[in-house]
Parts: sequence; structure tokens; C-alpha cells
Amino acid sequence: MTSGAAEAWAPLILAVAPNGARKTKADHPALPIEPAELAETAAACAAAGAAMIHLHVRDAAGAHSLDPGRYREATAAIRERVGEALVVQITTEAVGRYGRDEQMACVRAVRPEAVSLALRELAPDAGSERAAARFFAELAEAGTLMQFILYDPADLERFLALRAAGTIPPGQRSLLYVLGRYSAGQRSEPGDLLPFLAVCDPSAGEPGPPLWSPLWSPLWSLCAFGPKETACALAAASLGGHVRVGFENNLQLADGRIAPDNAASVTAVAGAVRAIGRPLADAATARRLMAPGA
Repeated sequence: MTSGAAEAWAPLILAVAPNGARKTKADHPALPIEPAELAETAAACAAAGAAMIHLHVRDAAGAHSLDPGRYREATAAIRERVGEALVVQITTEAVGRYGRDEQMACVRAVRPEAVSLALRELAPDAGSERAAARFFAELAEAGTLMQFILYDPADLERFLALRAAGTIPPGQRSLLYVLGRYSAGQRSEPGDLLPFLAVCDPSAGEPGPPLWSPLWSPLWSLCAFGPKETACALAAASLGGHVRVGFENNLQLADGRIAPDNAASVTAVAGAVRAIGRPLADAATARRLMAPGA
């Protein structure tokens, strides 16, 4: 007789962030930077269980870039290699190089399938909210899958406030909780997730601030730093969340060894998620789950 427990699990969206904005091949020789490298990494990670790739591109000197042409080139290479087998998500992260206008101009020029948006960069204060609202509305109208990057519970509370005020369009609910900071030696712990859940996740018990509603729940993912990445991923998987892994945040496996490549990191987390009985989403399922109001 088969238990219905496994059937209750929503498929988990496993995303890979293979390079980020800061690391170089001096950090790891398998770090993909060029379009062809990104395409091969995408194929390997899709085969290992990833449904989405979080994409960074670099300029001629290897520095973080928001150049639309470079995004188009990298996206085309990935699409040629894997077709629609991965959601391709570009980033708008400033990394100290770009202002809000440049970030928004990049996305408008690329017209990506999906984009990650650092809320504190695009809507840092009341004076920025009108322009941010127009930008978010444009993306919603275009059908772009938006994911809002939140670095701490205060960011999450601001997301809720902007959503309630209409600055963030109705139905938007895809969030990424960052467990830590991009700093040398950063190590995340599964418990770092709890302050986020205490704000608005019903699984945390208390409903949080008045902006929370039992009729709305976020589609949240996490990313983590250091050798407990897999443990953090399992915490998310057990609580109904989703996961982003890869060399952008972490080069280590659970035993402290350096992963040979991004696909090894995806394989480790995919295996752990399957071991608790939760299925992995394919790209088509990820697109459906990430759609507003899904």
C-alpha cells in the first residue's frame, strides 16, 4: 500500500547559480564565464536535476556586466544547447557598478524570460518607488518571471509593504532568501532561514505582521554559503521552499571538499531532496509555479 505523503509534496524548483559576479577561474578552474562554458554547465546541471539557471555575464576584463548584448549571447548559447529544458533567469544585481536606471535599462533591452531583482537596489526608499512601480508593471505586462532577492527579514517586510501598496503588481510572490552575505568565509546555517519564515510563512506558526494574509503565501527559495549548503537546502525542502545552489555562493560539498563543478553541487542537493521523498520540478513545472498567482 502506497502512502499519500509523497503525493503531498509540491515539486521543488532547483536553480543553479554557476558563476556569480565576483569569482574567477582563480577561485575554481571550472567556473563558467564564456557563453560556451555557460551552455555546457547548463546542460550538465539540467541533467543533474536543475530547472533554472541564474545567469551572470562578464565584460572583456572579466568584471560583472549588465551588457544586454552579452546577456543575449549567453542566453542564445544556453538555448541552443538545452532548448527549453531550463528557465533562464538574468540578474540585475548592481555589485557596486550600476545604478537603478542602468539595471532597469538592461532588463528592458534584454526582455528575458526571468529576472532576479534586488528589492533594496531597485526600490531603496520612497523616492524610488514610482519608477520601480512602472518597471515592475512593465515586466508583469510582458510576462517576465520576477524573483525578488531579499537579504534579511526587513527586506521581506518591505516587499510585503510594497505589495500591499501596489508598487509590486498583484500576484507577484517569487522570493529568494539569502542566508548570509557575499563575504570571505561566510558560512550559512539552516537556522538562518527561521527569521524569514517568522515574518510571513504560515509554517512558522505566528502569522507575522498585519500585511501577511492566510490567503497568500510566497513561493520562496533560499541560497546559502559554505559546506552546509545542502543542509540549508534540506531545511527549505522540508518546509515547502525551493533552492538555489552553485558556485556563485559556494564551492564546497557537504564534507568540505571542493566540488569539481556546478553539476556536482546540483547532484548533491537533488539527491538529498529526493531522499526525503520530494520530487524535483522540471522547467515547465517551474514556469507554472513561478507564474504570478499560480
